[in-house]
Amino acid sequence: MEEIAVDVLIRAAEGEMRAFEEVYKATSSFVYNVALRVSQNSADAEEITQDVFMKIYRNLKKFRFRSAFKTWVYRITVNTAINHYRKSRKEEKDRVDYETISGTLAGNSSSADEAIRDDNEQRLKALLDKLKPKYKICLILREIERLSYEEIAVILNIPINTVRSRLKRAREALLGEARRGLVKDAV
Repeated sequence: MEEIAVDVLIRAAEGEMRAFEEVYKATSSFVYNVALRVSQNSADAEEITQDVFMKIYRNLKKFRFRSAFKTWVYRITVNTAINHYRKSRKEEKDRVDYETISGTLAGNSSSADEAIRDDNEQRLKALLDKLKPKYKICLILREIERLSYEEIAVILNIPINTVRSRLKRAREALLGEARRGLVKDAV
């Protein structure tokens, strides 16, 4: 994420649209990428990104510079993505993801390497989907986003030991699921 000057943030908080556009341009790809990693669906990531920027626009006046702006945006994005995930899981358990279907159909013409990569991504997605959201987000922030335990604790507003225990439980759950999958494949 690009660094944003404090005066731009202040002007955006005061309602200056050009300043808010600068904030948007500097942070939109960052927000989208975090949302995509959590939701693992581009349409959901776009919706989450829109929600995040509505929240940033409404709450920028409340930002007090006690933490880094990036951390504040991260927290809003993660919380919005988790809420969206929970809502979509409840409402659409039987929904078939269009991208999965189109990827399968397009997979017929792809190379062997692409097919293996797609298969691995699908397996990872399936494993991550089996985790509770609080474990999933910790794992994504640590292993994919490469954040430190301290950064995760600040973003999620939880103690660092809670981060550690959630990561441990997430890894144990993933290993258990992977082992069950290997047993099924062997049978």
